[in-house]
Amino acid sequence: MSAPRKILVTSALPYANGQIHLGHMMEQIQTDIWVRFQKSMGNHCMYVCADDTHGTAVMLRAEKEGTSAESWIKKMNADHKADSEGFLIGHDNYYSTHSSENKALSELIYARLKANGHIQVKTIQQLYDPEKQIFLADRFVIGTCPKCKAVDQYGDACEKCSATYEPNELIDPRSVYSGATPIEKASEHYFFDLPQFQTMLQDWTRSGTLQDSVANKLAEWLDVGLQAWDISRDAPYFGFEIPDAPGKYFYVWLDAPIGYMASFQNLCDRTDGLDFDAYWAKGAQAELYHFIGKDIINFHALFWPAMLSSANFKTPDGVFAHGYVTVNGEKMSKSRGTFIMAKTYLKHLSPEYLRYYYAAKLGAGVEDIDLNLEDFAQRVNSDLVNKVVNIASRCAGFVHKAGGSLSTTVAEPQMLADFVAAGSSISALFEKREYSKAVREIMALADRANEYIQAQAPWSMAKVDGKAQEVLDVCSMGIHLFRLITIYLGPIVPELNAKVVAFLQVKSLNFTDADQTLTGHAIAAFKPLLTRIDMSQIEALLADSKADTLIENGQPAAEPEPTTAAAKKAAKPAAQQAKVSTKPAATEDNSVIDFNDFAKIDLRVAKVIQADHVEGADKLLQLQLDVGNGETRQVFSGIKSRYQPEELLGKNLVLVYNLAPRKMRFGMSEGMVLAAGDGQELWILEGNSATPPGTKIS
Repeated sequence: MSAPRKILVTSALPYANGQIHLGHMMEQIQTDIWVRFQKSMGNHCMYVCADDTHGTAVMLRAEKEGTSAESWIKKMNADHKADSEGFLIGHDNYYSTHSSENKALSELIYARLKANGHIQVKTIQQLYDPEKQIFLADRFVIGTCPKCKAVDQYGDACEKCSATYEPNELIDPRSVYSGATPIEKASEHYFFDLPQFQTMLQDWTRSGTLQDSVANKLAEWLDVGLQAWDISRDAPYFGFEIPDAPGKYFYVWLDAPIGYMASFQNLCDRTDGLDFDAYWAKGAQAELYHFIGKDIINFHALFWPAMLSSANFKTPDGVFAHGYVTVNGEKMSKSRGTFIMAKTYLKHLSPEYLRYYYAAKLGAGVEDIDLNLEDFAQRVNSDLVNKVVNIASRCAGFVHKAGGSLSTTVAEPQMLADFVAAGSSISALFEKREYSKAVREIMALADRANEYIQAQAPWSMAKVDGKAQEVLDVCSMGIHLFRLITIYLGPIVPELNAKVVAFLQVKSLNFTDADQTLTGHAIAAFKPLLTRIDMSQIEALLADSKADTLIENGQPAAEPEPTTAAAKKAAKPAAQQAKVSTKPAATEDNSVIDFNDFAKIDLRVAKVIQADHVEGADKLLQLQLDVGNGETRQVFSGIKSRYQPEELLGKNLVLVYNLAPRKMRFGMSEGMVLAAGDGQELWILEGNSATPPGTKIS
């Protein structure tokens, strides 16, 4: 067996001028899944990150908020940490670039660059805001592109034609701060002599460290020849002052990536036996990987490796770029409420829903992914609830009834061996960051497990005398398969993984545990693990997101534009929704309805596969219902006065299938079973025992 790998992983540093949104969170989720996978494989893998705190934008935001830059970045750091923790991001250290460690490392690297002859000093003409009285960085000047004439382009590159240029080449430039026309002003600046690394970078970018598409894009820069990189900014500026250069500060993009090193240095200082040089010294055997957005690839794959090389540090083993996130097929929009902040999402929905949906869409490339909110709800409900959790909910009750321990034999050894063997290809896909392909393989296993349980129908076997052991064997097999599926999903949904650890009463569910078998093992009573997403939760999320934007802009909150198909339909005027009808109208007391009203109710046959008392409830029983097609529903029903749980097992009931879920203090009730009564007596409505679960009643 090979020794565990030593791996250090980072993701791009969130900028401290604002809150984290779901686009930012996609990168942290992608990184965290990979890190958790490595840990599940038994590797020694650490994930460090930090806030990117320096620059003019942070300085001006603090000024706008009426506070100091130091106070502002402290607030942002707390908010960003809370967002990351809310999405179950397992940072080993989350730090700040405004730290003593980062200052010392930035000065050390600069000194080495200077000693090696890689720093130049030049006097340049720079754009200056005469009203704000500050020099303007490239991204704080906008104007018309000198090449394609597109308006409102930044001072370094055109987003429409991709041309690059100097800020003073813009047509009709203006300051983003004051709107004033900039003037040119001479200033002495410090440059990193990037052209000296032309050959080194041509080799490094083609070494397999980058995705092919990224290497091809960088070749466009390399083919035209690299330019010296301006690494200094003039006061006033929030950052680290350059040694022996009063009034000159390190450009934020010099000290930001050094923040990765500083965060790790801080972790080393607090952790016995953790050696900084074992990961960052040139020639270090530990692996180093960066996860970043495609918009900052030039900083991470040109400037950064060249600086590290000159300063005698290790260059990354991999820089993994990803695309952007769109919502409902469009760029995130504040007016539509789809510019969703991480903290706003967490008020309404489980972080694991988004983790799973992103994983189901993410590959190893740099393509953008779309967060389609209706598809999001349907996929989470279908995959995680109806397929995965459904396996355990269908089997656990029978195991509990048999004494609470799994069978001492494995009913289907070859099937179990197939599921264990699948871990090899799934782990290879996780390693390559092909999460969507891994999810497809895992869900194929879930389908196979549900098909097995459906074919064996333990709920039917349980009615036959002498079949108790066979029922236990089948349901134990279902639990074995569920356990493996949970292991494979663990890096994506760690909270679910932890709940299953408690349910199965095991120490862990890691990839390294896959070849174990829990024969004869006692498990806990099953409790609901996940609830379905209701579209009303998503509409509430969008309303809150719209309100966030309006409040930030000092406006009263208003209703967001509808974004889902259901909401758009509901938002139409009544005259547009209604169809002309020749049928009689209902009486004023609504005692008469027409057929269209009745047809809205979806009644289905549902088989009781588990029934339990509800602790603390006088009237309720908790029912797990098989509603066909591998789906189960949980329903809390007020029939305890008439029925004991064991009386209901195996019965076919009538379920109101399309009733909106109701959150109760005991859990989510996902429908209603029909009963008749006169206030004194109560009878549940039963379907024919031969009718398959899920059959519609009409």
